[in-house]
Amino acid sequence: MTSDAAPLILSVFSSFEVGGPQVRFATLANSFGRAFRHAIVAMDGKLGCAQRLSPDLDVTYPELDIRKGRTLANAWRFRHALATLRPALLVTSNWGSIEWALANALPLVPHIHAEDGFGPQERSAQLRRRVLLRSALLRRHTVVVPSRTLWRIAHEVWRLPEQRLRYIPNGIDLARFVQGPRLSPPGEGPVIGTVAALRAEKNIPRLLRAFAILSRSMAARLVIVGDGPESPRLRALAVELGLGDRVAFPGHHEDPAAFYRGFDLFALSSDTEQMPLSVLEAMAAGLAVVATEVGDVRDMLSPENLPFLTPQDDAALADRMLRLLADAPLRSAIGAANRARAARDYDQAAMIRAWRHLFDALLPAETR
Repeated sequence: MTSDAAPLILSVFSSFEVGGPQVRFATLANSFGRAFRHAIVAMDGKLGCAQRLSPDLDVTYPELDIRKGRTLANAWRFRHALATLRPALLVTSNWGSIEWALANALPLVPHIHAEDGFGPQERSAQLRRRVLLRSALLRRHTVVVPSRTLWRIAHEVWRLPEQRLRYIPNGIDLARFVQGPRLSPPGEGPVIGTVAALRAEKNIPRLLRAFAILSRSMAARLVIVGDGPESPRLRALAVELGLGDRVAFPGHHEDPAAFYRGFDLFALSSDTEQMPLSVLEAMAAGLAVVATEVGDVRDMLSPENLPFLTPQDDAALADRMLRLLADAPLRSAIGAANRARAARDYDQAAMIRAWRHLFDALLPAETR
């Protein structure tokens, strides 16, 4: 099939900055190649993840009049855009794109909604208004979730029919994390690392405070890879805690694999997650993981790693990190078990096959 004849997929994100759902989309689009054309809408106008798309792809970025807080007016404009663009398939991502589900409430095109998790507003409980809208607007469409936790929420809380739900776990390119250069900061002691968008729900202050506790007992280093709105606050907190040059903030990196290879231990301190890509990447790199018990993290990790899940508590996080840093053979054994688990259950090729099968099943027959 030539590109001109290829079906058009319209993908909508609250933002197309680099993040888990956006990186997954880029992986899928690059893998599918010219089998599809793509139109990408970022509700905030930010397109940072576009750099991850192959230059060989047929991609456009429609310019739309999007007005924050004007739900009904937006939905009307989006419905007009659907009628004008005539995509073969609409794919929306997370709550930030829900106005497109309203626009397609009387379906113009087949619709997949991918739900990857929740922002700070819903880290403790589901908001009733959002529950009602998800239930009303998504029940006739296909909803894809990467975690068992989200599947249960979609079915039991949003009351979506089982036949509309698809569980497709995220996958990882294992080969990227095996061999190559290692990036570690100068200094003494083992390296604790995390890779995250520096947003409030990631609760990096918890990790900094836990590291300060740990540093009273052991010389170690902490590397926080990523960028985001919390960055200035986090840098100031590191200084306030007296951590000085023991904490490195290398910023955002397109491919953080070299950092993972330089870590001795991976830490996740989030308040809310579902199936964090960073944990998969740490597993692929053969790392032991200390993490707050959120989302599907317990189901993702190897059984050997489970004693090192923690409540959302600074001291507990510090204790688990210290125990693993003090026992290199145990870290190595857990890391190997995590790597084997990633290879068995979270291979990227399986994820790509599952998404392609879903696209092919939902595309109108005349566009296949």
